[in-house]
Amino acid sequence: MPEQGDAPIERLRAVMARLRDPERGCEWDVAQTFASIAPYTIEEAYEVADACARDDMADLKDELGDLLLQVIFHSRIAEEAGSFDFDAVATAIADKMERRHPHIFGSAEAGGHHLWETIKAEERAAKPDPSALAGVALGLPALMRAEKLQKRAGRVGFDWPDPAGPRAKIDEELAEVAEAASTDQAEELGDLLFAVVNWARHLGVDAEAALRAANGKFERRFRSMEAIAGGSIAGRDLAEQEALWVAVKVKERR
Repeated sequence: MPEQGDAPIERLRAVMARLRDPERGCEWDVAQTFASIAPYTIEEAYEVADACARDDMADLKDELGDLLLQVIFHSRIAEEAGSFDFDAVATAIADKMERRHPHIFGSAEAGGHHLWETIKAEERAAKPDPSALAGVALGLPALMRAEKLQKRAGRVGFDWPDPAGPRAKIDEELAEVAEAASTDQAEELGDLLFAVVNWARHLGVDAEAALRAANGKFERRFRSMEAIAGGSIAGRDLAEQEALWVAVKVKERR
């Protein structure tokens, strides 16, 4: 049983061990696997990011706790399988941070992002998959993963020299979408989105952050439309809806 006097992390580990107890634990927690809780892990990471964006420190504290619980959960499942435990996870990340900061923890005289990336590249080269694209997680949001794949390819020279190349590629992909059969449109639209991310990267714009901001702007403006319309725009014709949208944009500019 977890005790109130335990160190907080040890108390949390004890809580998870009890929840996972096959005989006395929670039926739902006992049934979970790495795969079944992975979506919750991703969701909690996004909720941390949301709390940061809102600068809500009370909520951030709670969301960081939820995210930490996910780490404890995965670690407990691995411990039960005899693979690793939470201590091994903490040790591995501490070792990695020290290894990647030799100018802080070692004898290197200079550091910075270039040294960090060099060390990461050396670590990837020592792994079984030698590809420059190895380790770009499949579970990343699609825009973010596209940018990471492009950056990795760029490190070995597969990249446009300036923004003009990816910008022209967008026009090419737009034409292919327009000409595509219905069965091919999803693929061609994917190529178009990939090209847009590439152009954004060359302009120094984070495509994921840009789309997140656009989502926020659309939501803000749509809610303002609803407020002006008395709570809902349902039943309004397209011209009326457009007039409301323009009114909201004009109000924002003021």
